[in-house]
Amino acid sequence: MAPDSKQTSPLYVPHFTPANYGSFFLAGALCATITHGAMTPIDVVKTRIQIDPALARHSLLSGGRLIVAKEGPSALLTGFGPTAVGYFVQGGGKFAGYEFWKKRFVSIAGDKDTAVKYRTAIYLGAASVGEFFADILLTPLEATRIRMVSRHGYATGLVSGFTRLLREGGVRDLYAGFIPILFKQIPYAIGQFTVNELCHETAFRSMSKETRATLSPSANLSISLGSGVIAGFAAAILSQPADTLLSQINKGHGPSGTILYRLGVLAKQTGFRGLFVGLGPRMVMTAGLVSGQFLIYGAIKQAMGAPPGVEIHKESKKY
Repeated sequence: MAPDSKQTSPLYVPHFTPANYGSFFLAGALCATITHGAMTPIDVVKTRIQIDPALARHSLLSGGRLIVAKEGPSALLTGFGPTAVGYFVQGGGKFAGYEFWKKRFVSIAGDKDTAVKYRTAIYLGAASVGEFFADILLTPLEATRIRMVSRHGYATGLVSGFTRLLREGGVRDLYAGFIPILFKQIPYAIGQFTVNELCHETAFRSMSKETRATLSPSANLSISLGSGVIAGFAAAILSQPADTLLSQINKGHGPSGTILYRLGVLAKQTGFRGLFVGLGPRMVMTAGLVSGQFLIYGAIKQAMGAPPGVEIHKESKKY
């Protein structure tokens, strides 16, 4: 080899079988539907704070108390069906898609040094593409959920809500929120996966290989939990403006016209501060969602004997 030739590190990319991807999908589906289903009461209050002027200045706690006082405790479970089903299919598609596209992009990089150098771009790309396809499944169910939460008595459950929305508005209304949901969910996924990866990298880079290999279960749990909480905060902040606009679009706010025109007008009317109304409660909710999802996802994968995902963390300051 010539003296000026660049020595590259070998790249090992695992082979994932269809059964492996099935395990990734099921683990992602279960972790998403469990966490989102459990957060339904918080999400109801958060959505109402965003779209109901009477609740705009309320906190999560005071807003919840007001809703219960006026509508009863069952109001906090409004939209549970669409939430559980919607995030079952979306969570499966997102987690399996992230594993698939990260592996694909790592393979395209060709060698370990290149993959590690461009790891952030790989995380961003895998999260974005995986989320795009997952949102095709999520959008109709999210539209149904928001319609049920924002219109008291709209429907008695998932089937009646979905069929009413389809009957009255057709496929167009079911997918009216697709573009804004992409604006919401793709930044969310970027925050969730990219920040989680970088937090793990930061934690592990401070340890020797021997220390990392002998980490106790409680230490691993602490790293996973802390990384998930930070990733949840990032996901909430990045996706908050689009989340506010999505709630308004699905309630029918804004002028007629193309979805991008409506989003522009609504953003102007809402203002910068208005776009972040309800961010505090949403950060609390999202930190719990994201950290819970990663913990459950890892536990289910381990229980099913599924392989770990491709890892391209930077282990030193070489890159």
